[in-house]
Amino acid sequence: MQNTSKQQATPIMFGAEIFIEPGQTFEEIDLWFKCLKEAGMTVTRIRLFESYMHRPDGTWNYTLFDAAYTAAERYGIKVYGNLFPSTSFTDLGGLKFPKDADHLQSIARYIENVVTHFKDFSSCYGWVPVNEPGVGHFPKEQFATDKYAEWKQAQAAIGYNSGGYDRFNFADERFHLYYNTWFLQWLTDEIHRYDPGSVIHVNNHAIFKNVAEYDFPAWRSFLTSLGGSAHASWHFEYFTRQQYALAVAANCEIIRSGAGDIPWFMTELQGGNNTYSGFLAMCPTAEEIAQWLWLAVATESKGAIFWCLNPRSSGIEAGEWAMLNYHNEPSNRLEAAKSVIDVVNQDSQFFNNAREIESGINVIYTRESLWIEKTLQMGGKSYEGRDEGGVMKSALAYFEALSEAGLQVNFKEIREFDFDLEDYSNKSIILAHQISIPSKYWPLLQRFVEKGGTLVADGLTGYYDENAVGTMRLDFPLRTLLGADVLEYKAIDKQGEIKVNGITLPTYMWTGELKATTGTLIASEREKPTAVKNQLGRGTTWWIPSLVGLASRISGDYHSLTQFLDNALQLRSLPSVPVMFEEPQPGMLMKSLSYQQDTVTVIINNSAERREFNLVIKNPSKQANVLYANKGGKIGDTHISIDAGESMVIRWE
Repeated sequence: MQNTSKQQATPIMFGAEIFIEPGQTFEEIDLWFKCLKEAGMTVTRIRLFESYMHRPDGTWNYTLFDAAYTAAERYGIKVYGNLFPSTSFTDLGGLKFPKDADHLQSIARYIENVVTHFKDFSSCYGWVPVNEPGVGHFPKEQFATDKYAEWKQAQAAIGYNSGGYDRFNFADERFHLYYNTWFLQWLTDEIHRYDPGSVIHVNNHAIFKNVAEYDFPAWRSFLTSLGGSAHASWHFEYFTRQQYALAVAANCEIIRSGAGDIPWFMTELQGGNNTYSGFLAMCPTAEEIAQWLWLAVATESKGAIFWCLNPRSSGIEAGEWAMLNYHNEPSNRLEAAKSVIDVVNQDSQFFNNAREIESGINVIYTRESLWIEKTLQMGGKSYEGRDEGGVMKSALAYFEALSEAGLQVNFKEIREFDFDLEDYSNKSIILAHQISIPSKYWPLLQRFVEKGGTLVADGLTGYYDENAVGTMRLDFPLRTLLGADVLEYKAIDKQGEIKVNGITLPTYMWTGELKATTGTLIASEREKPTAVKNQLGRGTTWWIPSLVGLASRISGDYHSLTQFLDNALQLRSLPSVPVMFEEPQPGMLMKSLSYQQDTVTVIINNSAERREFNLVIKNPSKQANVLYANKGGKIGDTHISIDAGESMVIRWE
């Protein structure tokens, strides 16, 4: 996977991590690489534990890991070397930041020894400089404290000062964003001192909570590819098990957006059972493994690696996570992965070159919303709308509703959206309870709409600027965009309803009372406007200052929200969408890929029941050929029959 544009084809690679630790035999290690090859896998990742190579007397013993790289050469497996400087035996995730200057130099010496030793193996494919960057809190090490002081001194005065009001400055959060980037760049530079131009890949984790720590656009300048970890047991706290496919889909879209023009690659998917590790004990089913793999492929991932192939024998994760059983035999999960890999390999030209077909719909989040939501937590009674997570869950609600309609949805941080186009016809932005819209984006959002875009905003979107100063009082900066001022928000302690253009939507937490300026009233309560539609230039905004998205998610019913979105976004007439569900299908989602004249559609049924439904197809002259259906799913004309838990892949020819 070279450092190149997504537009150029790179091969899709599948694999599973091989865990190397003292006590293993060379015969076992060889067998595991043979198992990878037999499963059709071509890549692995190996944690290069300093503590298993660097002896107390200062010498290095690479023997165990040499055996792994040699076995990889024997079976044609590419190896990502995951740097793992010395850490405690109980440290599952490994190093995130240096402790002090001496520790930084120790890391540099480790990199020199490990990279210079392994780079000449033909199986050495590239490097993962740090496993799962992101700590979920401000870094506490002395080195970070010193770096923070240096960083603060170098900061230029901020031009926007919230009108002179006292304010939060979120310096800690902005430093953390910078610090992650600085350390990844430093590690990359150290690797390239000894292996110039080598592949550099990194896997973020806990994306729905940690994403505000990641400056993906800045990472593109030194990464070859961007990746992520998507472990149900660790990372899917906001989802039920029947939403895990949706969680993987959203995770994939966030990473795809962050990668921009470099490739992305799903670095870790949960491959097996976890017992004492993880926040939730579970074992993926064979059907889930197939779903997750197909979703990665359908979101343009250049492949996926499972954590892991073999169970480690010691530590908190002893006996866990593996795709082989304890007798080194393939589990049904590994067999399921192979069945997907075989289909992809049979048509490698298509899948290596295919691009996801975008609907033009963009769910946008802002890192400032996540920062402010976390900062303002006061405890007391728990409300899902104002607890930490309310911002992300609101965005996920719209992602899920539109996925159930059979539509692809982009999931982007606002800085990843292209605001420089001259025409946004058939493009839409959804700001679901994004409580902070930074001042830089006020005119850019207005321009987006004026140039033909459609904007949907709900909840407390725009309630704060980037400094957590309220925007609603007197001179509301989004008035021209949204077509109204807020008179006040009223808290409601239980779910309510709001009728918008004749569609009854659930509401939650707050009801906003508006004073329309240029907007047209589309909902009211006791003669007070509660939602408006605004024409601006060639585009339209829809503003519902209540949590209709999150309320729909809490109720588990997106029917009315999808009706509203169908009206607001003209879902049935989106020109780029080749196929969608005739009616929304709860618990299901669909994505399409295209290359040249061919289209492949991936349909996932993660509900608990068999489904029979019809598709809406833009080009009915194309013939459907089922490439994959792991539980006997069928298509007849436009009719789909798909079993519970099934993945179905259709090629239109």
